[in-house]
Amino acid sequence: MTSTRSRIRRAALGVTAAAAALVLAACGSDDGSGTSTGDSSPSQTAEAEAGAHNDQDVSFAQDMIPHHQQAIQMSRMAATQASSAEVKDLAARIEKAQDPEIETMTGWLKAWGEDVPSGMPGMDHGGHSGDSSDMPGMMDSEDMDKLMDASGAAFDTIFLTMMIEHHEGAVEMSTTEKGEGEYGPAKQLADDIIASQTAEIAEMKQMLGQSEGEN
Repeated sequence: MTSTRSRIRRAALGVTAAAAALVLAACGSDDGSGTSTGDSSPSQTAEAEAGAHNDQDVSFAQDMIPHHQQAIQMSRMAATQASSAEVKDLAARIEKAQDPEIETMTGWLKAWGEDVPSGMPGMDHGGHSGDSSDMPGMMDSEDMDKLMDASGAAFDTIFLTMMIEHHEGAVEMSTTEKGEGEYGPAKQLADDIIASQTAEIAEMKQMLGQSEGEN
């Protein structure tokens, strides 16, 4: 009798172990193959990115890319032409913040099948249908030449004056996107731009007041 019970117990343990092995194998297959229902394929991700957006989202990205490019162009001049360490630090922060944002917006436009602006701001933008002169806060070629020819304290004053106007334009564009855009990440970026650049405007106005007070 005891022997019979032992055989039954061993058989039951064997069935339990086999069932556990099957469960583990199934879990391993889902994790290793990437074919479980919770995973998204690259094509599904692209479709999601290309989804819920409107013309305002496209215009925001196509306009803000050259707008950011010009801000970076101006900021790079500060490395060698500015006299104030504060101006140089601000310019470095502007470039560090806006360069990744250009990459992000470029990715959106590509996912949407839209033209990505090319060329330097103020010149022909290739596939972009807009005109840089229509963008709030954009500097024209004469302004850029004036900044390029300046140095020292004069550069600091011109840079801060122009960048305040440039930032105000970006805030205006971002406010429009928040109100009229549809694509969530674009509206979030617009919100981030408003917050960061409004703070930098206040910082630059203080620096400009100090600079003018010294002159």
